Amino acid sequence: METISFCIELEEGWEIVQKGITKVINIIEGVPDESPMDADYWMNLYTTVFNMCSHIPGHGYSEELYERYQGLHNDYLQSKVLPAIQEKQDDASMLQELVKRWANHKVLVRKLCRLFSYLDSKYVHRCGIPSLKDVGFSCFRKIVYENMKVKVKDPVILLINREREGNEIDRTLVKDVLGIFVEIGSENAKDKLNYYVNDFETAFLTDMVDYYTRTGSNEIAASECFQREKDRVSHYLHSSTEERVLKQVRGQGVA
Repeated sequence: METISFCIELEEGWEIVQKGITKVINIIEGVPDESPMDADYWMNLYTTVFNMCSHIPGHGYSEELYERYQGLHNDYLQSKVLPAIQEKQDDASMLQELVKRWANHKVLVRKLCRLFSYLDSKYVHRCGIPSLKDVGFSCFRKIVYENMKVKVKDPVILLINREREGNEIDRTLVKDVLGIFVEIGSENAKDKLNYYVNDFETAFLTDMVDYYTRTGSNEIAASECFQREKDRVSHYLHSSTEERVLKQVRGQGVA
């Protein structure tokens, strides 16, 4: 059955779509909304996007919608997400807020990718430009991750050192934070782990060597030292770290 498209101007259509996006964001933010987003509401939004992309043969407003999709992520991240993380007064609260905001952002990206799926499958594919998911992740990376990665890395390494000293830490929180370093890379990048390796793992390995040197752990056998760090890999570090931990233990004389 052929789909019939109706002519709708950019600003008229965008006003409809933007109201829907605001509803999605309010739901994610926990803001009460009396009017539900049922299947009919979603279909109306999807149809509006479809009509905006297709009513002018070969073009429509696809380029404008793609730019505005990126812009709405940027605006939300700059006005709401980054300030909410930065305003936290202690490291634990900051890390928890970052984890929460990243989880919420993934939900937002998933819902908006569904809403703009026609744009993604036609215009994005035809032009060979980043997918809507990659655009959403890239916005978070530039606005939130790049601003917070150093402020996040240091408290996480501090927590790991506390654990080495026999203290209990929130391993789930550490795992969730490090999951952001892993997931933040582009889906199509040759090495998705570049951010994890460059922005966390390298510093972690250097600090590991410094810790065992600083605490005079020469009596600990290399095998025991490796086993302790391997345990950390199994609980919250990425599995690829295990090989580099072993290399450091063997090559740097930490034990």
